[in-house]
Amino acid sequence: MSIKISILVEGETEKAFFPKLREFLNSRLPANTMPKLDSCPKHGRLPTGDKLKRDVMNLLSSGKQPSDAVIALSDVYTGTREFADAQDAKRKMREWVGKEQRFYPHVANHDFEAWLLPFWKDIQKLAGSNRTCPSVHPEYVNHGNPPAHLMDEIFRSGSKGKKYIKPRDAARILRDNDLLIAANACPELKEFLNTILFLCGAAKL
Repeated sequence: MSIKISILVEGETEKAFFPKLREFLNSRLPANTMPKLDSCPKHGRLPTGDKLKRDVMNLLSSGKQPSDAVIALSDVYTGTREFADAQDAKRKMREWVGKEQRFYPHVANHDFEAWLLPFWKDIQKLAGSNRTCPSVHPEYVNHGNPPAHLMDEIFRSGSKGKKYIKPRDAARILRDNDLLIAANACPELKEFLNTILFLCGAAKL
C-alpha cells in the first residue's frame, strides 16, 4: 500500500497547484511508490496554535487509513504579518505542533504566486502585458508587494483587462510548464517537493 500524505493548504492553492504536483510526482516515481495525496483545503489561511496541532494529530490518527505524514503548506504573507519570514513561519508551525516527527512544516515565500514568476512569459501572454519581471529571485518579493498583488496588477493593467483568478490562471500558467524550473528558482518549493520525494523513498532534486 502506498503511503498517505495529507497536505494542509489554502483552498484555491489546492485547485491551482495539486494537478501539476501530481503530474510532477507521476513523472518521477514508480507507480507502486506514488503516494496518496490527501489535500486538506482550509478555504483561507491555515490554522495556528493549538488548532493546527489538533488538525495534524487528527489526520495522523483518524479514519480507515490515517495519514503517514502531514505537511502544512502556508504562505509567509498572510495579511497579518504573523510570520517575519520563511524560517520564522516554519519554526512557529513546528512549535505549535510539537515534537511529532511525522509533521513537516513548509511555506510558499511570500505566497504561492512566487512559484509562478519563473514562467513570466506565460503570465505576460495571458495578461496581455509587456511588463518586465519584478525580480530574478521570485521568493525575494516580499510583504511590501507580495507576488499575489503583482499578479493582480499585471492582469488588471494588461491589454486583456482581466482580473487574476487563482484557480483558473495559475493552473493555465503551470499547465504546459515544467515544475522543476520553478523548483530550481524557488528554494522553498524545492524543499517542499523534496520532502514528498523523501517520504516516498525517492532521490531528492
